[in-house]
This record gives sequence, C-alpha cells and structure tokens, in this order.
Amino acid sequence: MTQSDPGTRCHCGLPAPYDDCCGRFHRGDAKAPTAERLMRSRYSAFCVNDEAYLLRTWHPSTRPPHIDFDESLRWQRLEVLKTDGGSYLDTDGTVHFRAHYIVRNRPGHMEEHSRFVLQDGAWLYVGPLASLPPIAPARGR
Repeated sequence: MTQSDPGTRCHCGLPAPYDDCCGRFHRGDAKAPTAERLMRSRYSAFCVNDEAYLLRTWHPSTRPPHIDFDESLRWQRLEVLKTDGGSYLDTDGTVHFRAHYIVRNRPGHMEEHSRFVLQDGAWLYVGPLASLPPIAPARGR
C-alpha cells in the first residue's frame, strides 16, 4: 500500500484531510455510512494502492482474487455525477461517477454506474450496474 500524508486533503474530493476522511475507513476505524462514501473511499484506496481495503469492501459474489494496480496510472480527481439510494435508511444504492487519471503522460477518465448493497451493517461494492444480475436481499432485512 502506498501511504498518503495524513494531513493532505483526501483523494476522494471531500474537504477533509485524508486521515480524517477515507483514511479512517482504510484503517478499519470506521465503516462508510453510505454507498457514496464507500465509493469515495474505494477511489481513495485505488489512489493509495490499498488492495486489502478494496477486497474487504467488494461483494463476495463479484470479488476478484486480487487487484493488479497499473503503476503507470495516477488518479487525479473524482466526480460524483448521481446517486440513487444508498443512504442511512437503504439497503442498496447506485453511484454514477467519473474518475480522471493520467497514464503515460496522457489524461483519461473512466465512468461507471456502480451498484452497492448493505450487508451485515457494511456497504459493499457489487460492480457496474449494466452488467450485474440481481442479488437476493440478505436474510433478516
């Protein structure tokens, strides 16, 4: 994992230091309270190459065995375009975002409309909305 200076502004774009924002989720001191906050913290985890956090917050039905980070890619900024559900009262939600990067001195971006579910009190990333089968709700919800 690449370390981020605790006092620097968080990668996710919110106006807080990394340590107080996504850093606390990465360390396991807190859980992301909404789908959007989980998505932002996952973006930050990609910025600092935190594979453990990314795998821990990935739904088991779609989780890969490991993550291959592209060392030539540098994440630049995140735009949250739209959210639907995923709040404190929901058990699922979607976040449409655009993540900007530079790879081999060329700018680019990736855009995704992602699905998230609340399972055992924690938000989990399922994957891109267009390519996902439905997930049965967890028992006891």
